[in-house]
Amino acid sequence: MVSVVYEALECHGGNGFIEDHLMARLYREAPLNGIWEGSGNVIALDVLRSMAREPESVPALIAEIAAAKGQDARLDAAIRDIETDLSDLARHEGQARRLVERLATLLCASLLLRHASHEVADAYIASRIEGAWTGAYGTLPRGIDTAAIARMAVPVLQ
Repeated sequence: MVSVVYEALECHGGNGFIEDHLMARLYREAPLNGIWEGSGNVIALDVLRSMAREPESVPALIAEIAAAKGQDARLDAAIRDIETDLSDLARHEGQARRLVERLATLLCASLLLRHASHEVADAYIASRIEGAWTGAYGTLPRGIDTAAIARMAVPVLQ
């Protein structure tokens, strides 16, 4: 993903941009990874076509996302919205990327609620579902327990 490589390059600063550094190659090649299997628009349209061709996949996907229902009111509201939107796939053709991104975001939120710590799930939902996500990393809203999240990265010494 280009944005992840960009953030990594930013961490390295100018050193990461010189050709002797691996980051320069990663930054140069990152866009290729995004189009390896086709452009994002084509892939998103393929998702819509697949959902139309295999309509039973839609309730199966919603059921997987809804497995975390009742654990977070913000996710519950987003699930209700996406269920309404999925009732008419044809009207989403011009917004296929947006719809597919929303589905992926909701699935990630559901998985985090079920399998990650409360702090991580809360940060994800607060920034990606509830908040005004801009795509920039490091822009969590106030009130997120970032100290608890950071402590998870510290190895436990015995």
